[in-house]
Amino acid sequence: MSATGAAARSARETLATDVAELCRHLHARGWVANHDGNVSARLSGAAGGDRFLASPTAVSKGDVVADMLVEVVAEGDGFKVVAGERRVFSEFALHLQAYRARRDVTWVCHAHPPYATAWAVAGRTFWESPFMAEPVVSLGDEIPVVDPADLADAFSRCDAVLLKNHGVITLGTCRQTAQLRMELVEHVAKIAALAEPLGGVRPLASDEVERLLAARAKAGLGPAGRGMSGGATVSGGTSSMSKPDVSSLVAEALRRF
Repeated sequence: MSATGAAARSARETLATDVAELCRHLHARGWVANHDGNVSARLSGAAGGDRFLASPTAVSKGDVVADMLVEVVAEGDGFKVVAGERRVFSEFALHLQAYRARRDVTWVCHAHPPYATAWAVAGRTFWESPFMAEPVVSLGDEIPVVDPADLADAFSRCDAVLLKNHGVITLGTCRQTAQLRMELVEHVAKIAALAEPLGGVRPLASDEVERLLAARAKAGLGPAGRGMSGGATVSGGTSSMSKPDVSSLVAEALRRF
């Protein structure tokens, strides 16, 4: 095997290990049950292109290991499995909408964390008006409730969505980003739910939200033209642009709030 081929194989094995680990993490956190949830990642390099590694269907995410994964290739408006002994989940079509809408997206995670999913099945978003500073930098100012038919448009604007009557989908440029966004969505959803009987949340001032969004853009987070400035380049989940002092911006927003 050539050095290039060996490197590609090693990268694939590393990616497969990461996908399996994220599946087990979702199960360990109680964000999926039974055969719920799914994870996929875009294969990189010349051997990848529009090929993806995906978790198998009909398997508890707590039991997923690397050699269970399937390799999927986008084909026209659909997809097909090209490697692996198991079947891919039918919802992979939803993941494809994210990959097609955003070339920066290399990971898609779908789960049913209870608090966020409760908002989704109620047809409501807890993030209509941002009420905490830190999540604006990480998630942006919009986490919409969407029908599957509207996902592509939502993915072009957002890094996390509530899928109506179905759960949560988060996007990332690396495993950590997709995982942490799922964690943060659930955390903020829980806070919003707990605030409801206390009179509900108090939104941040619009000028503070704009300042936090500017920090998000400068950090190279989010979709191009919204959370990422047009000149940013992404490699391994980070931007080539200089990072802003996000902590100071958040602290200032909290003081004003």
